[in-house]
Amino acid sequence: MFKVNKLTDYAMVVLIDMARADARRSAHQVADHTGLPLPTVAKLMKSLHKAGLVASHRGATGGYALGRPQDEITVADVIQAVEGPIALTACADTSDEECGMERICPVQGKWNRVNNAVRAALAEVTLAEMVADVSGFGLTPLPVRMTDVGAVKG
Repeated sequence: MFKVNKLTDYAMVVLIDMARADARRSAHQVADHTGLPLPTVAKLMKSLHKAGLVASHRGATGGYALGRPQDEITVADVIQAVEGPIALTACADTSDEECGMERICPVQGKWNRVNNAVRAALAEVTLAEMVADVSGFGLTPLPVRMTDVGAVKG
């Protein structure tokens, strides 16, 4: 079975939530809104920031925001940020792995066409499309809470 790992799935949850909120938020706020554990969100933010998918801002109004517009972030970008290069097999040209059968393998290099097709398909789906698809599930807009706008608790 070909599937993305759980962290990649969580990364999409985080990015969709950030896109829907369209506001700078702390890792704590993202964790609260998504229901994901804070250590998981913090780990994801490091990977997503390193890939340029989120931007980190310091200071009193700091937090995380999308690093580029929603329509410029693709599913392929997210997978590569969390999991590394998209490679269906060890012999795909983007794989970091080595195969001990390279010298005698009759399919060496043949998987590249399939790998490139999968990568291209994943690069066609944007975060904006994923956000739009979420609305089909009947989710309501995220509520604006006082902690989101920096109000001091009394």
